[in-house]
Amino acid sequence: MSPFHLTRILPEDATEAALRADVLEGLTRNPKTLPPKWFYDTRGSELFEEITRLPEYYPSRAEREILLARAHAIAESSGARTMVELGSGSSEKTRYLLDALRGLHTYVPVDVSTSALRQAAQTLAAERPELEIHALIADFTSQLTMPHTPGPRLMVFLGGTVGNLLPSERSTFLTSIRALMTPGDALLLGTDLVKEEKTLVQAYDDAAGVTAAFNKNVLNVLNRELGADFDPSAFDHVAAWDAQNQWIEMRLRARTAQAVKIPALDLLVDFTAGEELRTEVSAKFQEEGVREELSAAGMELTQWWTDEAGRFALSLSRVS
Repeated sequence: MSPFHLTRILPEDATEAALRADVLEGLTRNPKTLPPKWFYDTRGSELFEEITRLPEYYPSRAEREILLARAHAIAESSGARTMVELGSGSSEKTRYLLDALRGLHTYVPVDVSTSALRQAAQTLAAERPELEIHALIADFTSQLTMPHTPGPRLMVFLGGTVGNLLPSERSTFLTSIRALMTPGDALLLGTDLVKEEKTLVQAYDDAAGVTAAFNKNVLNVLNRELGADFDPSAFDHVAAWDAQNQWIEMRLRARTAQAVKIPALDLLVDFTAGEELRTEVSAKFQEEGVREELSAAGMELTQWWTDEAGRFALSLSRVS
């Protein structure tokens, strides 16, 4: 088995504190919001895996298509000896890159989930005894401290997750990633692309109702973790395309007027009938926009790959 290190950067109580802060801030503002990271408890993660297999949800298949076709080109261009994956989860899609990166010395998966990190790292360590693995329990949207590893490094952020960040948050995030990079390093970024509204909405509002269950599950998280008394059946799942901002919004719409108690925060939250709680923004991109955002963060987009249908893109950028 390869060397395997698990390092906690995120304090033990950081997740609970962040949830409390996000709920207090988001449910006392107008309009009400919650960050999408709270979808992903065990049940939420299971539902999302189911979503990725739905016929309407194209991003995972499109990204996998690009990785299968371009992994060797990515490996050759980056020449990476260390790969750092942000929000690594199960590290499933990363395997295409690990197979292609013949000179890779170290893999650094970064995730907030200790259990997901440990399981993925142990599996990879058994499969790839030549690979050194430094797993980091950390929030990639906060300031990261990287272990000392050989360069050049390939920073990897897949899944189009960058689209869940608002523009100001993306700017801060990309600038923080640039700060971790040195000349010779590269960033591989997955971005979902702008397309016709019907395709986009269906991807977030499937006929089987899996995405609706995924969206409502965040209320179960608040009930369990904060003692709230949300009734998920009292809310409808909404997916809407915002053409001006070029993003999909997922929302929960209150069917009736209701008051929700959140004892852990000593908070009473009123909803009017029809009021919506925004639970996710998923921005869609065009190549020029991605190029401009990367440039503003101090990186130059050097390569751009899409799937055959032009639905999704992977871009490779370097320190400018």
